[in-house]
Amino acid sequence: MSQPQKDSSPKIKHVAIAGNIGAGKTTLTEQLSRHFGWDVHYESTDDNPYLSDFYNDMQRWSFNLQIFFLNSRYQQVLKILSGDRTVVQDRTIYEDAYIFAPNLHDMGLMSTRDFQNYFQLFKTMSSQIQPPDLLIYLRASIPTLVAHIQDRGRDYEGNMSLDYLKRLNQRYENWIGNYKEGRLLVINADDVDFIHNPEDLGQILNQVRAELHGLF
Repeated sequence: MSQPQKDSSPKIKHVAIAGNIGAGKTTLTEQLSRHFGWDVHYESTDDNPYLSDFYNDMQRWSFNLQIFFLNSRYQQVLKILSGDRTVVQDRTIYEDAYIFAPNLHDMGLMSTRDFQNYFQLFKTMSSQIQPPDLLIYLRASIPTLVAHIQDRGRDYEGNMSLDYLKRLNQRYENWIGNYKEGRLLVINADDVDFIHNPEDLGQILNQVRAELHGLF
């Protein structure tokens, strides 16, 4: 078994993976961690006390869920910035604020009062932190997302509609199209199979390495 290749600069603390539900964020996070020897901060899904309730009654639990994610990711970023290790993070604090929460508001699943309260809190929190050194966006079409979601078989995701995924994808594209906070790498998840194809994974690792060296 090969040893992790520690070719990242000490200046680089924070690499983040962004993408829609089912894009492959967690899998890529694990593979980057293994290859580069980075620490990992996962999205809080297994220990999230609101997620199952949210999928059963989105309107009732949307605000609670988004506040939980906001707090969880804010704590993660504070730990990353105060530490001395390079960390790869599964989903960012920006996705909650610019994609998931406004989408719920537009769908009538979060009240305007709750959304404004949430977004003001996000702005306060984000003013205290800095964006990732490198953001990796996994772009995936609806068929790819659905296939991945079905493969992992989480019960609470069974009620998710195609319309919901489409709305999220549109917001992701708008957000990434206007992202200017830092270095960005876009990977088309429809064209690569980094789970089963070592060549595809190697290609992605080379792209990430090139982006990191551009930060030196």
